[in-house]
Amino acid sequence: MDTFTLNNGVTIPAVGLGVFQTPPDETKAAVHAALDAGYRHIDTAAGYFNEREVGEAIAESDVDRSEIFVETKIWISDFGHAETLHAFDKSAGKLGVDQIDLLILHQALPSRYDLTIGAYRALEELLEAGKVRAIGVSNFMPEHLEKLLAETSVVPAVNQIEVHPYFRQSELLAYDDERGILNQAWSPIGGITFYPGFGDERRSVLDDPIIGGIAEAHGRSPAQVMLRWHLQQGRQVIPKSVTPSRIVENLDVLGFDLTTDQLAAIDRLDTGQRGGPDPDVVTLERFGREIPEA
Repeated sequence: MDTFTLNNGVTIPAVGLGVFQTPPDETKAAVHAALDAGYRHIDTAAGYFNEREVGEAIAESDVDRSEIFVETKIWISDFGHAETLHAFDKSAGKLGVDQIDLLILHQALPSRYDLTIGAYRALEELLEAGKVRAIGVSNFMPEHLEKLLAETSVVPAVNQIEVHPYFRQSELLAYDDERGILNQAWSPIGGITFYPGFGDERRSVLDDPIIGGIAEAHGRSPAQVMLRWHLQQGRQVIPKSVTPSRIVENLDVLGFDLTTDQLAAIDRLDTGQRGGPDPDVVTLERFGREIPEA
C-alpha cells in the first residue's frame, strides 16, 4: 500500500474506504471486506451515524488496531470549543478507541465561524494532548481556510473535498498544495452517482466515454482509472462501496500509470458544477442534527 505523508509527519494510506451513506447494518460487512482486502484506512463521520459499526468491525478484525488508520469528522451541531471536546469523547466511545488517527471538521459553517474557530482550537488541544494524531478540515474553500489560518496555530493536515473528473476544484487543489494541506477526495469516482450539468441529462461519471476509452486502453475499469488519476496528481482517495468485489477493485490501482495526455484529457472533463452542497449554504438551521452520545 502506498502512503502519503501529512504535514506533521504522520503517514496515511493512499486509498481508504469511505462509508458515507452506508447504512449501519451494512457498514460492518463493508469494513470487514475492506480490511480483509488490504485496506488500512477507514473514513467515517459522526454525521454518518455508523461510527459504532466501524468500531465493531475494527475490534472484530484480525488486523491489529495499530495498523488501521481511523478517520472521523465532527458535525456542525457539535462545533464550539467545549462541544467539540465532548464530540471527540462521543466518537472515540463509539469507535472503541483511545486515540483517533485523523479528526477533522466536517464543514466550514461560515454563518457561525466563531463556532468553527472554537471547534478547531479544540482539535488543536486534542492534538497537543495526544488524543488524535492529526487534525484537518472538510469542504473548506480558500476563504474559509484563510480565516482559519489567521486565527489558529496548526495548519490542517488534510482538506477532504468533493473532487472527481466532473468537478475538479483546481483553484482549491492548488491552494491546499501550496500550504502543505493534503487534498483528500470524497466522491472520487463521482459517487454522487448521477451528476448534473448536462442539460436535462443526468450522467454517471462511470459512463463517461473518455474515461471508458482510457480504461479500455489499460485493461482497467473506469473506477480504477479515476482513482489512478487522483493518486498521480497527489490526492488521497476514499472510494465508497459495500460490494466486496468493488472494494477489492478500488484498491487495485497501484500497478499502472496514466500518460500525461490521459491525465489532461480527464482534467478537461471538469464542468465546474458541484454535486454536493455548496459549503456556504451549510447552516445550523438547515443542516443541524443531534449527534447521539456514545
